[in-house]
Amino acid sequence: MAATAPDNPEVMQKVNTYQEYQRGEGIPVIGGFAVEDLHAVELAPWARRGGRGTFINLDGTGGTNDAYVCEIPPGGALTPQRQLYEEMIYVLDGAGSTQVWYDERKKVSFEWRQGSLFAIPLNAWHRHFNGRGDQPARFLAVTNAPVVMNLFHNVDFVFNTPFTFDDRFAGQENYFDGQGKFMRAYNGRATLETNFVPDTHNIELQALAARGAGGRNISFELAHQTMAAHISEFPVGTYKKGHQHGPGAHVIILSGKGYSLLWPEGQERRRCDWRPGTLVVPPNMWFHQHFNSGPEPARYLALRWGSRRYDMGGAIRGETGDSHVDRKQGGAQIEYPDEDPEIHRLFEAELARNGAQCRMKSMVAWCTAPE
Repeated sequence: MAATAPDNPEVMQKVNTYQEYQRGEGIPVIGGFAVEDLHAVELAPWARRGGRGTFINLDGTGGTNDAYVCEIPPGGALTPQRQLYEEMIYVLDGAGSTQVWYDERKKVSFEWRQGSLFAIPLNAWHRHFNGRGDQPARFLAVTNAPVVMNLFHNVDFVFNTPFTFDDRFAGQENYFDGQGKFMRAYNGRATLETNFVPDTHNIELQALAARGAGGRNISFELAHQTMAAHISEFPVGTYKKGHQHGPGAHVIILSGKGYSLLWPEGQERRRCDWRPGTLVVPPNMWFHQHFNSGPEPARYLALRWGSRRYDMGGAIRGETGDSHVDRKQGGAQIEYPDEDPEIHRLFEAELARNGAQCRMKSMVAWCTAPE
């Protein structure tokens, strides 16, 4: 027997647990397409962390992941923390150390500095310390908190469940020694399984011809997470091929000066200028392309969905094909001969304004630069 609808039914209220959590934390929330300088964003006291912080929810995440910037006071430490969501941390400024544990008697400690990258094992207790007494330390964290909080819609459970994921971390003393295991992913890309990268600015990269422009790359699988990371670098006077993929790739500029173009297929392109410290997150399935218009190689770190080991499926990745494969072959990449010639004309004009030379002659048919 069907239920009879009342004359004045109650209006169902939509609930976003992650956004409610954010409102309760009392710190700023930054939106938009990009953040100009992560080193300079304004922070506010954050009681839960015991430091200062701000959330970053850029449009390109599609609500699937987020970021925050946190600062540790000089000579101080943050409050011990655990949570049921994954977290990758990139050190923006300063130096210090972190303790990680499930068992109070088996705390594992490691030191980090500006440019270090690491991941916190799922639901492990951890505490960050500032190793300097004369200046704050600042880091950026990318997490999948939006998915986890909205899945369980119970913040207390997310922060206070006692389950131990000892298949991911069992108190190993060498867990954060920075060594790792070098592997080849299914698509042939160089991949390092590790939990700590001491120096993202100077780690050696491998050639990656598929993206063009003589670029180099290395991918990271961190702490058995479903999120992952990679570093890419491309030479002076060049740009990478346009491509599209799913949401939530937080692109942090490590070195170089240039810009990115972002656009939904068939629509107007948006431009984001960048320099070291800029953060850009391309929206879900928007094409985007990165251009080095400065005097030195451009290197960036991407913190994103897309573990090569732990497949989350297309629901999160949003991919219609491999972003390193030609669209004409079922992939999601625009090869140089197929790009809009106006893209290259704009690049040459930008280089001319900077007094730099284009080095795309061998790759782009309509390049007017000398050999």
